[in-house]
Amino acid sequence: MSKDQTNQCCCGGNNEQFAKLDEVLVKYEGVKGALIPVLQEAQNVYGYLSKDIITRIGEKLGIATSQIYGVATFYSQFHLKPRGRNIIRVCQGTACHVRGAKAILQALEDNLKISAGSTTPDLKFTLETVACIGACGLAPVLMINDDTHGRLTPEAIPGILAKYA
Repeated sequence: MSKDQTNQCCCGGNNEQFAKLDEVLVKYEGVKGALIPVLQEAQNVYGYLSKDIITRIGEKLGIATSQIYGVATFYSQFHLKPRGRNIIRVCQGTACHVRGAKAILQALEDNLKISAGSTTPDLKFTLETVACIGACGLAPVLMINDDTHGRLTPEAIPGILAKYA
């Protein structure tokens, strides 16, 4: 067997690629109910849960990949696709809706050239809608990462995005 073959893991990646994941898995070896913490730590390391990562977790924990996908798709905290460096959350709550959230979302989609729920090809931005941010007095409002932007107009969107590009 060649060195390349011995470094291949069962799921197509190489062992070096999964070294950090394996460190996480060793911590939870034999721990009941470890799936969610393992998924959280794996996502923290890799940014999202790829098919290879889920396969590796399943093999190491002895859990069917279908079960892991069931958990990962049930909880909104888990992501199966790469996400952008900047996460944009556009409030769609009642106050924001009444004060023009639809136009704000449209301006973001037009400027980023993606739809809600997507990530730009350069992985700079992920655009999401949320039920409420809790800043109704600033409606319409959005958050980029931990920064809140309120009393928005569609015209303000390009300038706000430029700060994060």
